[in-house]
Amino acid sequence: MTVTVGTDTAKTRQTLSVGGKSIDYYSIPAAQAAGLGDFSCLPAALKVVLENLLRFEDEGFSVSVDDIKAFGDWAKNGGTNPREIAYRPARVLMQDFTGVPAVVDLAAMRDGLKALGGDPEQINPLNPVDLVIDHSVMIDEFGNPRAFQMNVDREYERNMERYTFLKWGQSAFNNFRVVPPGTGICHQVNLEYLAQTIWSDVDQNGVEVAYPDTLVGTDSHTTMVNGMAVLGWGVGGIEAEAAMLGQPISMLIPEVIGFELTGTMVEGTTGTDLVLKVVEMLRAKGVVGKFVEFYGEGLDRLPLADRATIANMAPEYGATCGFFPIDGETLRYMRNTGRDEARIALVEAYARANGMWRDADYAPIYTDTLHLDMGTIVPAISGPKRPQDYVALTEAKAAFRREMEETFKRPMGKQVPVAGEDYTMESGKVVIASITSCTNTSNPYVMIGAGLVARKAAALGLDRKPWVKTSLAPGSQVVSAYLEAAGLQEDLDKIGFNLVGYGCTTCIGNSGPIQTEISQAIAQGDLVATSVLSGNRNFEGRISPDVRANYLASPPLVVAYALAGTLDIDLTSEPLGQDQAGNPVYLKDIWPSTQEIAELVEKTVTREAFQAKYADVFKGDAKWQSVQTTDQKTYDWPPASTYVQNPPYFQNMSPEPGTITSIEGAKVLLVLGDMITTDHISPAGSFKETTPAGQYLIERQVAPREFNSYGSRRGNHEVMMRGTFANIRIKNEMLDGVEGGYTLGPDGAQTSVFDASMAYQAQGTPLVIFGGEQYGAGSSRDWAAKGTALLGVKAVIAESFERIHRSNLVGMGVIPFEFTGGDTRKSLGITGAETVSIHGLESVEPLQEVPCDITFADGTTKTITLKCRIDTAPEIEYIENGGVLHYVLRKLAKES
Repeated sequence: MTVTVGTDTAKTRQTLSVGGKSIDYYSIPAAQAAGLGDFSCLPAALKVVLENLLRFEDEGFSVSVDDIKAFGDWAKNGGTNPREIAYRPARVLMQDFTGVPAVVDLAAMRDGLKALGGDPEQINPLNPVDLVIDHSVMIDEFGNPRAFQMNVDREYERNMERYTFLKWGQSAFNNFRVVPPGTGICHQVNLEYLAQTIWSDVDQNGVEVAYPDTLVGTDSHTTMVNGMAVLGWGVGGIEAEAAMLGQPISMLIPEVIGFELTGTMVEGTTGTDLVLKVVEMLRAKGVVGKFVEFYGEGLDRLPLADRATIANMAPEYGATCGFFPIDGETLRYMRNTGRDEARIALVEAYARANGMWRDADYAPIYTDTLHLDMGTIVPAISGPKRPQDYVALTEAKAAFRREMEETFKRPMGKQVPVAGEDYTMESGKVVIASITSCTNTSNPYVMIGAGLVARKAAALGLDRKPWVKTSLAPGSQVVSAYLEAAGLQEDLDKIGFNLVGYGCTTCIGNSGPIQTEISQAIAQGDLVATSVLSGNRNFEGRISPDVRANYLASPPLVVAYALAGTLDIDLTSEPLGQDQAGNPVYLKDIWPSTQEIAELVEKTVTREAFQAKYADVFKGDAKWQSVQTTDQKTYDWPPASTYVQNPPYFQNMSPEPGTITSIEGAKVLLVLGDMITTDHISPAGSFKETTPAGQYLIERQVAPREFNSYGSRRGNHEVMMRGTFANIRIKNEMLDGVEGGYTLGPDGAQTSVFDASMAYQAQGTPLVIFGGEQYGAGSSRDWAAKGTALLGVKAVIAESFERIHRSNLVGMGVIPFEFTGGDTRKSLGITGAETVSIHGLESVEPLQEVPCDITFADGTTKTITLKCRIDTAPEIEYIENGGVLHYVLRKLAKES
């Protein structure tokens, strides 16, 4: 490979010759030579952001020379310089749960722009957008050869309205592609096919330009692709839509935490065990709003699949992203997954020329560092409620019993008969064991490992326990190809891990119903049933309404727990069961060696398999091809649809924005604790007919069997606002010992959050919410902010916010505030009976402190100081306009 660099202009644009072909690029070394700063010791992740500014500054966008110089100051200041910059990602990735409402918004914006006198076809993505349908499949059928086809058929029955709408969007909007159902999980499709690490495109002068592949996604686990050195992170659909329409992402130059990996993984451990330890360490460190970059000699022995697993769980450790620089392993993975050789050559040439290549001399400056010797990693699980609740496998049984006593406050050993069965239910029994989610099913080492555990178990006569609902939902069709090539799918089938679909399934809450008699026994005995899944989220109420304790584990351990049937077991010392001769079988008897796994991966995970499975990735099966739609440029909203409705955000919108005003006489809708996740705020899973959402559908003649899930109905604001704060496990501190979406209405009586909100809005009363630490953790779902706004909430006051949800609130016109001076809802004695007024907002500046008057039930008033978490100047304009999309719409209307 020949690489030459020559100056093209006096600026930073230069030419790169790769294999005899010339291509332009924006050179960071040239920027340094031009006196713009010393960028030599920047982490690779920040160099990607710097290149973005260099490129758009040259193209005349709103980037200043001082913005570029700020990166040199970042290095001089020891890894900190929180200057506001405008960042423009190359593309956008969506999945259907978050993608449907995003396309609904775009369609509604076309209507809104038309009403303001503009051309509706101005509403078009300016950057490439890929939407992968992966969140819809639900596990109704399992444990038999028919499961996959029956679940797919049911998926189309439930979701045809949504699929018709998405197919319309594919034809109506430019730069918008849809990957049909049954293909895979969006992050795995992105990693295996869509991502290119270094992108190239033709500029306005017809010259080809190379630049880093970057993206934002409407799913928090967009970060997975950082394992392939593609800088990307999750944003809410609102922010993603603004990015699609050409609005830059306003951000502060982040701190970058360096995470050094050394040593070698020991026999019997997996990439999942490694990532669970990483999550624990980084949560303890505190990395919200920061980049994490992994470095160190340990990366020389860390396959890209393991890197992607670590990068995937950045939302779980709280970081914006977990980035791995380009190195030889990046190129090996690209080659093995079928990328073009010319692309691979460009990636290496570009990375070396622009200082983004990791080798033995790679030693950037970091804001702070951590270190982990991978030789210390042991098998582990995480639970029962948070990904960072790390438990070594040797301690799992004792930890579960401790949780029963301290968290769930229930005794062990209570047995409840199951009608029609010869076994009983008791706390700790595993009722769901699912190999699922983008986190692990993209990793052939743990998937092959799970298959080998199944093979050895089946050979000894072991089977899943009869009360365990087992499922296998690979992240892509390639996984099925190598499991079948290795003969392992047959072994997985023998113990109940049949293919159920290609999608998120259990991890997103689509675990489907468990056996009715088992569910009844759990409820009758008030038992703590458990689930074990190879996923990334185990928040309360997410996996199944029948399950209180959820544990994350590697795919091989998911198989092991299905065989054991309970969390009340020490897998490292107690037998899983007996073989045909009655001898005890231990985990060590069926656990494959690292060499066994590596040999099968080498043999079955081939370049040809990737090329074959992705050859017609946008074509879909016969069912997708038969979906009929129109070629209209505006959507003809079906009035009777319970899936897709025109949202109210842009209806009767004035041409001019308003102003930010103080909040006067607000009542309290909810008082919430720490770690309130977006699952608590806007659940994705199933719901009952007794809920406000269920009642809405019943009134429209939708049978409970057809309810589907909250996630699948995100195109209908009427369902979603009724589902906001309706998680079955949420606890409102205004009520004593009550779980679920309840609060006190204006009359002081307990009612649903939705009904209380409607009553307050009828009175013209603004609402506020109080919260604790890490408010809005978890998924990027924009409906957690949209629902909050539609319920009439004007402000959320918390101790701290997770990055994405704070941004989403601002994007919907809801102002986030943080306590200062040690104040908390508890220190102030907030009960929910207070009246709240927040002043000084008419002239608010980013991150300004403002006074807040709290009038208590006895008439006394206390004034406290809040930090307004409108973080940047553009966000002030968003709030003035009522949200970021309102801002964009008014801007487009003026331009036209």
